[in-house]
Amino acid sequence: MQKLSFEDLNDKLAIITGGAGIICKNLAMGLASAGVRTVILDLDGEAAQSVAWEISKETHTFSMGVKADVLDKPSLLLAKEFINREAGKISFLINGAGGNSPMATTKVEEIIPGEGLNLSDTFFGLDISGFRKVFDLNFLGTVLPTMVFATDMLEAQTGAVLNISSLNSFRPLTKIPAYSAAKASVNNFTEWLAVHFAPSGIRVNAISPGFILTNQNRFLLTDEQTGRLSPRGEKIIRGTPMGRFGEADELTGTAAFLLSDLSRFITGIVVTVDGGFNAYSGV
Repeated sequence: MQKLSFEDLNDKLAIITGGAGIICKNLAMGLASAGVRTVILDLDGEAAQSVAWEISKETHTFSMGVKADVLDKPSLLLAKEFINREAGKISFLINGAGGNSPMATTKVEEIIPGEGLNLSDTFFGLDISGFRKVFDLNFLGTVLPTMVFATDMLEAQTGAVLNISSLNSFRPLTKIPAYSAAKASVNNFTEWLAVHFAPSGIRVNAISPGFILTNQNRFLLTDEQTGRLSPRGEKIIRGTPMGRFGEADELTGTAAFLLSDLSRFITGIVVTVDGGFNAYSGV
C-alpha cells in the first residue's frame, strides 16, 4: 500500500522559470515547505535572488536565484551548467514563465459594425510583433527550458515537468488572442511531450489556473482607486461558481501532487484550478 505523503519530494531539485512572479513564487514556497530544493529562474536576476532568499529564510530549505532568458537557449545552457555545479542534478521543471502585453491585446471585445468603429481597436489593429512576443514567451518559453533542463531527468530516467497553462487554453477570453492561443499550444505540447517522454520515465503534466490576482492583472480586474471590481472583474466573478478569485497558494497542492510519486501513473493531463469557471455554462 502506498503511503499518502510528499516525503519523496524531499531534497529533490526543482527549476521554476518565471520564479519571481507571484504565482511561481508561491509554488516555490509551497514546494520548499515539503523539502524541495528550488532554483528561481527569472529574467530579473535580482528579483530571483530576492525570492530565493525569502524562501530559504521562511522554509529553511535550499533555494537559489539564477538569471536566464527562457527564449535564449545559450542563456539556459549556461544557467544549467551553473545550477548543476552549485546544486546538483535536476529532478523537476516547472515552466511558469509567461505573460501578456498591451501590444497583443485588442481594445474592444467584439467587432460591432457601424459608425464609430475603429479597426485599430480590433483584431485588425493588433501589432504582429507584440503578438509574436506574447506567443513566443508563453509557448517557446515552455519548449526551450524543457529541452535544456529535462536532460538531467533523461539521464536519471525519472522526473517530472509541470507546465503552467491557463483557463484561456480551454475558453479563450476576449481581447487576448495571442495569450489564449499560446496557452492552448502549451496544453497540446504537454500531451505530445508526455507520450514522447513516457518510455524514459519522465512525466509531463500541466496546471490551468483560473483567475488569480497578480501584479499584472490586478487593475484589469479591480479599480485602482476604489478597489472595487472592474466591469471585467464582475463578469469573471459571475462566471465563477465559487464566487471569488483564486489565491496563488491554492495551486501548491496540485503542483506537489503532480510532481510526487502519488501521481506516478499520471501523465499528459491538464488540471484546472479555477473555482469551477471552466465547468460553468453561465446558465
